[in-house]
Amino acid sequence: MHVAVLGAGYAGVALTRKLEARLPPEVDITLVDEASDHVLVHEIHRAIRRPRVAEAISVPLADLFDRAEVVVDRVVDVDAEAGHAELAGGDTVEWDYGALCLGSETAYYGIDGLREHATPLKSLDDAAAIREAFLDVVDHGGRVVVGGAGLSGVQVAGELATLASEEGASVPEDVEIVLVEQLGEVAPNFPANFRQAVREQLEQRGVDIETGTTVERVFDDRIVTDDGDLGYDQFVWTGGIAGDDAVDGDRPVVRGDLRLTDRTFALGDAARVVDTDGEPVPASASAAIREARTAATNIGRLVAHDRDGSADDFAPRLTQYRFEVPGWLVSVGDGAVAQLGPTVLTGAAAKASKASVGAGYLTSVGAVRKARDLVNEELS
Repeated sequence: MHVAVLGAGYAGVALTRKLEARLPPEVDITLVDEASDHVLVHEIHRAIRRPRVAEAISVPLADLFDRAEVVVDRVVDVDAEAGHAELAGGDTVEWDYGALCLGSETAYYGIDGLREHATPLKSLDDAAAIREAFLDVVDHGGRVVVGGAGLSGVQVAGELATLASEEGASVPEDVEIVLVEQLGEVAPNFPANFRQAVREQLEQRGVDIETGTTVERVFDDRIVTDDGDLGYDQFVWTGGIAGDDAVDGDRPVVRGDLRLTDRTFALGDAARVVDTDGEPVPASASAAIREARTAATNIGRLVAHDRDGSADDFAPRLTQYRFEVPGWLVSVGDGAVAQLGPTVLTGAAAKASKASVGAGYLTSVGAVRKARDLVNEELS
């Protein structure tokens, strides 16, 4: 019997590790990803200001697993119903049970010129490109526009404002940083007290916040919005997510058991998850890791059912995922905002909470030295 996991982000890595522990050794496990390293995507923004953090947040896949076969190749097509995927190198991966964990790509929403003129933040290469372009703006003065005020956009704007200060520039006198959001608030999907604290942290660093502003078209020097034109010297886009090209940009809806088909599950950013209470689950690392627990339990039950030769029996009852997280964290340059229950923290306590999350995750996958390095970077 063969179980395949497509994608080595938070969902894919967590699921593969749990399957190794849960499934009997006779069951083969394969993990496919186009990169040989697992990267902590929620920390990529840090590499804009501190490039050396890239080493701390990258872990070789080969170091993470005991028996799963790691295939480094790009998935180009998925047939979830049939249980197979085509790889860029020409091979085909087939499975008895599988999981779609391919993560997400940047969504451009068909806006003319957006893909051509804006830099996304989905990789360490993107972070390096954003840094290089921003340092040129710092040297010559100008305006940087960050599109999208979700957590990713907030973190980019915060890093840029702090980097400008570290480079001896003043925001907004020397460098203007504008955060543009279509909805009426920054961090619009989060509680009001969290949103307010995030806004205050951005404003303290000189970031100009333009909410209720829709990007309609992009040229090489200006952005056309529903509120007029906005000139720019650098444009970073964090305005949304779409599915991987291997599934034609789709993020299929899955319910609480996380099954996309009888033999294929979908979780993490690759899917739009609706939990057992009927609530939509936000795309986040914490949700992906928790979804992996449910998926591993359910795959384990299905595999055991099949191996016991009980095909004529009723299918096993599957566990339902319920979205529950203790709080939310976002870094804003050299500061942070943390919400733990109803309480919102800023300052040193929030920074310590933010550092502990990334370090705790690295420790959980056995990368203890990298965890220590990341804490040093976060708190320095």
